Formats: sequence, C-alpha cells, structure tokens
Amino acid sequence: MSGGEFYRASSVQEALDLLAKYGAKAHVLAGGTDIMVKVNRRQLAPEVLVYIGECGLNYIKDLGDKVVIGGATPFAEILRSDVVKQKLPLLAEAVKHIGTPAIRNVGTIGGNLVTASPAADSSVPLLALGASVKLASKSGERVVPLEAFFKGPGETVRKPDELLVEVIIPVPDKDVKFAYHKIGRRKAGTLSVVAGAVIFKAEGGAPRGTAIARDQACYFEKCSQARVVLNAVAPTPLVAKKASALLEGSALDAELIAKVAKTAAEETSPIDDVRASAWYRRQASEGLVKSLLERIVA
Repeated sequence: MSGGEFYRASSVQEALDLLAKYGAKAHVLAGGTDIMVKVNRRQLAPEVLVYIGECGLNYIKDLGDKVVIGGATPFAEILRSDVVKQKLPLLAEAVKHIGTPAIRNVGTIGGNLVTASPAADSSVPLLALGASVKLASKSGERVVPLEAFFKGPGETVRKPDELLVEVIIPVPDKDVKFAYHKIGRRKAGTLSVVAGAVIFKAEGGAPRGTAIARDQACYFEKCSQARVVLNAVAPTPLVAKKASALLEGSALDAELIAKVAKTAAEETSPIDDVRASAWYRRQASEGLVKSLLERIVA
C-alpha cells in the first residue's frame, strides 16, 4: 500500500467523518480478508484506508423479535453466540462453512456483504431469513432490505460516504423448517460452486409411521413464508422468487419438490469460471434444492 493513507477510527462518528471527507477515495477495512488480498496481489491500490475494528461495531443484540449484529462482528463470534444458535440456527449452520478458523476469527459479516461477491457465504442464510442492513452516514441512517442491497459483482447500493453498521435479522417462528448446504471443490476452506438454503413454515402433515407418510403422498399440508436462496449462480446472491412462490401456500409432496428444484435452476444465470462451468452450476442448483427439501421432510 505504498503512498496510501491509513486511519484508525476510534468511533463510528470518526469513521463517518473520514468517509465524508474522502468519499470514493476511501476504502473501509475491518477484517481485511477480502481487501488485503487484492492489495497484496496489486489488484487494488487504495488512496485511503479507514480501519473500523475499534469503532464499537462488534456486538450481537437480542431484541426479542429480531437479532442485530454489528457490521464489524467476526464470524467466529457469531458462531460462538448462544443467541444465534438458539434464535438463528440457519445462520449458525452456514457460518460453520465460511472459510477456515483463521478466516472466521477476523472476517466480518459486514465486510462479507459489502464485498458483494456472488458467492458471499453469509448472504444465503441472511437472504433466507429476510435480513436488512443499516447504512449510516453524516447525513443520517437508512435501512435497506438485503435483497435490494446487491447490484452486481462487487457492487451494492452503499454510497461512498456510508458505512454498514448493522445487520438486522428477524427471528423466524419456532416451527419454521430449514436446510442449508454448500458445494465446493473441497470439503472446507473453499468458495462456493453453489450454496443454497430453503426455509418455510410448515403446517399439518402426516405423522411418521402412518400410511400417508410411508407412501410420501403429502409431507406437509401447507407451506408459508417460503424462500429458496442460492449463491454463485447469478451476478448477485439469488432469491429464487418463482421457486419460492411455488412453495408458498402449497402442500408439499414429491411432485412439488421436483418442480421447485427445476424452477430454481431455471432462475439461475451462472457463468463458467475456474471453479465450475455454467452447465454444472445449473445442474447442481437443481440437485441441491431437491436435496434440501428432501432433507427437511426426512
């Protein structure tokens, strides 16, 4: 980072003052697991770095019907949190598969979202849970649904003078069903080839051991609050709206599972890259969604 300026902000207000002063010249540094890789590879030469690790943005708050996580909270702390384990088990499950222990110790939830990689690991559970982000600047604050936050690879609606200060996550009902899985080129410490989550509230259904359960005629009488989410298969993390709509208000059976999986795959727009071909990602998306739904009913 030869020739650049480095500032260690001691408060959110100081960080916002610096972002207001330097605008697009400033890059925010928290854990550094994304930005410093680019700096070391000479893919990025920031004029100004603003470190926010000492701004008081490392926290997890239980507010009853929602959980609020500070933007500079490392994934390791999220993984250790009893609040997250009890109230947001889908997020806890997904965080286990983010990077390595060393990466999770420093990588932050806000940084993972602002980097806006199509393969951002935290985006899948957060989109499935209907999370929002709070953006702050000297002129005020605004809350943006995460689904509207991403614009494209590396692009978000965050303005140069704004800082992602919080992730706000509604607590799902206790009877909500979910499943998550990540496919990579190896079992751990890898970027997604495709990862996905399915979540819905289940009503009714045949008790285990009954004839209808053994015949698999109908697993649940009605699904609601349904979301099917995939990453690494589109320019941004993807909420498969057509697939989600098929689940919403429907009785879940084997035929619907196959239809939802096929529809989700059709909503993707993957590319070929070093990790996988577009063809493979589309096929894997269908298989993954089918597997997630089958895991829920199993």
